[in-house]
Amino acid sequence: MAVSMVRPSAEPAPIKMSVRGLEAWFGKHQVLKGIDVDLHERQVTAIIGPSGCGKSTFIRCLNRMHELVPGATSKGKVTLDDVDVYGPGVDPVLLRRRVGMVFQKPNPFPSMSIKENVLAGLKLTRRMGGLRPMEVVERALRQAALWDEVKDMLDKPGTSLSGGQQQRLCIARTLAVEPQVILMDEPCSALDPIATARIEDLLHSLKADYTIVIVTHNLQQATRVSDWTGFFLTGELVEYAATDRLFTSPRDRRTEDYITGKFG
Repeated sequence: MAVSMVRPSAEPAPIKMSVRGLEAWFGKHQVLKGIDVDLHERQVTAIIGPSGCGKSTFIRCLNRMHELVPGATSKGKVTLDDVDVYGPGVDPVLLRRRVGMVFQKPNPFPSMSIKENVLAGLKLTRRMGGLRPMEVVERALRQAALWDEVKDMLDKPGTSLSGGQQQRLCIARTLAVEPQVILMDEPCSALDPIATARIEDLLHSLKADYTIVIVTHNLQQATRVSDWTGFFLTGELVEYAATDRLFTSPRDRRTEDYITGKFG
């Protein structure tokens, strides 16, 4: 089925990532079916849809994390700045530095301090070079709106923080490696409303420098934080449009039924 890809009246931002004909499987079970979508630079794209529709698999294909699952395969084309991320010579580890991931459940490394957690990605990719560790830590924690809360306890375990603080620490860990794209897989689902609001406020500030793709079950959250929204259903991208248009005048009946609560 053709996907409605309506642009807002304003001049659209440049395309940062482009996906064409993306299909994915777990063993013989196909979970993505011919996804075509453009992700715009320094804007937030929300991915919505019922459980099991392929949302998380989609974003994991963007930085090749899908292939880490035994038996998982994919085909199609995904480009970052016009470079095929599945092309020969592309190092998946370095790709994941450029296209970072924040997971559903906060996952600071339990044996590491707050400071060590922030630096973990840089050390993993051996990219510290001439960087000054404390400058990296402060920059990343400030970007994640966490510095003022933890600056006097950097040597304490990352797991000593509250759930919302742990998630912002994980965001800081992602930011420390200076990615270009940030993928977020339901980053607020395990958080209380106050912590969720902090993350949403953070998204508004981060999009000044980063392209962000967020998977969310919370339709209100999608309307609050995103510029674009894609609605997935049974492995298909049913509709993709500017968020305000998709939620006020969806062009596919299935989209309307989902956002009005008739299923999902």
